[in-house]
Amino acid sequence: MELPVELAGRPFTRAEALAAGLTPKQMRSSRLRRLLRGVYVSADLVLTVLVWARAALLAAPSGAVISHHTALALWGLDVPSDGRIHVSTRTGWDSEHPRIASHRRLASIAVRERHGLLITSPERTFVDLATKLSWPWLVVVGDWLIEQRLTTLQRLVEYAEERHLSGVRKARRTLRWVREGAESPRESWVRLLLAMARLPEPESQVRVFGADGIFVARVDLAYRAWRVAVEYDGYWHERSARQREHDRDRRERLERLGWTVVVIYDGDLRDPRSIPWRVFHALRDQGYLGSAPVMSVMWDRWFSPNNLRRVVAPSAAA
Repeated sequence: MELPVELAGRPFTRAEALAAGLTPKQMRSSRLRRLLRGVYVSADLVLTVLVWARAALLAAPSGAVISHHTALALWGLDVPSDGRIHVSTRTGWDSEHPRIASHRRLASIAVRERHGLLITSPERTFVDLATKLSWPWLVVVGDWLIEQRLTTLQRLVEYAEERHLSGVRKARRTLRWVREGAESPRESWVRLLLAMARLPEPESQVRVFGADGIFVARVDLAYRAWRVAVEYDGYWHERSARQREHDRDRRERLERLGWTVVVIYDGDLRDPRSIPWRVFHALRDQGYLGSAPVMSVMWDRWFSPNNLRRVVAPSAAA
């Protein structure tokens, strides 16, 4: 059986299939796979998040939108989840399929179009995820949405202040820690890891110039007052010899200007408590007179090796 061209590469309803010329007998063929009630795909189609999201909206009532973790994945960032496809509606729809998580939303839902689907706006997605994610992950999401130019800090703050939604109070508190300029989730995690250990909060993406005003380097995180840079280098083993030489020369130029560079590798996340101490010692050697780091029970929970392991290889959803 050859699938009609208009049905290829996407989920479709039983009604669409019959209208395209398939017979009820062909609908029972092993060449088709039933994903949800009344929704099918070709049996050889790879089931990505996008495919599942399209299928979910075909099964859901009119006006449904993709939300929560799934919306964020379609915006481009994966965060820890149970793998379900999240759908928000204004009705009491409840899918029978364990892969679908439905949410009833009485208030209006801010939506945007992405990949041809209606999904929650970046601002609404951020607030919705406040009910699902830990505080550090929510900060990471805010940083990332801003860095990708999907929204701005001002728009996130205004949206949270103007809405009365589930999770909005946590979203408002979290936005106090969201920053512009963080170029990766890893960078956001390291910034929070240091700040929550009661060290000064470092600045993101700081440009360093020599005494002659010539640009020397841009560093991931920096303590300007003490000339301490913190760099996350998760791809050292994947770099060419030339790239490694460039990194070495760059760091030596910083050191000649009196900067201390603390480099964090993926393997360091297996012992997260060592990171604030390394940065503290670097700060102290540069004249910092503040207190030593303090790691609370909550710090240990947020920044456990298991949680940080998920940050080492963040995957972007297609």
